[in-house]
Amino acid sequence: MNISVVIPLLNEQDSLPELTWWIDRVMKGNELSYEIIFIDDGSKDKSWEIIEELCRKNPAVKGIKFRRNYGKSAALNVGFGAAGGEVVFTMDADLQDSPDEIPEMYRLIRQEGFDVISGWKKKRHDPVSKTIPTRFYNWTARRMSGIKLHDFNCGLKAYNPSVVKSIEVYGEMHRYIPFLAKWAGFTKIGEKVVVHQKRKFGKSKFGLDRFYKGYLDLLTISFTSRFGKRPMHFFGLWGSLIFLAGFVIAGFLTYEKFVYQAFKMTDRPLFYFGILAMILGTQLFVAGFLGELISRNSSERNHYLIESQRGFE
Repeated sequence: MNISVVIPLLNEQDSLPELTWWIDRVMKGNELSYEIIFIDDGSKDKSWEIIEELCRKNPAVKGIKFRRNYGKSAALNVGFGAAGGEVVFTMDADLQDSPDEIPEMYRLIRQEGFDVISGWKKKRHDPVSKTIPTRFYNWTARRMSGIKLHDFNCGLKAYNPSVVKSIEVYGEMHRYIPFLAKWAGFTKIGEKVVVHQKRKFGKSKFGLDRFYKGYLDLLTISFTSRFGKRPMHFFGLWGSLIFLAGFVIAGFLTYEKFVYQAFKMTDRPLFYFGILAMILGTQLFVAGFLGELISRNSSERNHYLIESQRGFE
């Protein structure tokens, strides 16, 4: 099978028949075998009934239904596990992503050797309240991840199947799949300018809270990618430096006290800053030590991704 298209959805009953028809037309026109995997993330409308009908009419359509709403990351993670195509695509179900982009993105993965191709909605049909925060968010993500993508949050992406089988998407991490791929050792990540359609049915399921959640998730994945298996390198270093600063302050005040004997140490505000620094430094160091203990007892402490091996057959 050439292509798997993983589509998470929530209350998109009106767009599903047209989206399925559109994907089918593109695939047949380019002589590509395919499967469509709809992940119903706890819809309250008739989305699942429509998916069941589409499955009866088209054997390439498959559906997975969650009992409740778990979020887009959970839907993608389950879809990645079920996908069996040579190239795995993700796209939104609201008809804002164009299936016409699929053949060229498929070529970039199969012939150009890219691990990930991310869509770039260069011309967006969104209000200013979404476009300005999105630009700031993408700029921050580029700086922290080192990946030169213009649009991290574009739903239309193409993956080498080894990428999606090697990563775990959870929480709100669907925005940072290229970052997760880079962390897993897949470094050939590119992008393609794609058409952004205006929403035809319904309304967006994401509010302004996605921006602060996305920022917090970016900090989380940036930290865990660098120090997830060696937390002492972060907490221990900063704890030691802060404790040392407090110790120097305390030593300086002690020296002044015994040499000049002109003041009480507790009368100096600097004394309390020194004590605070030593307490904070100790707490950070202990946090790093506990993190190391947890990491060393983790079942994945020696879990490494191996690309290939020979001589063991």
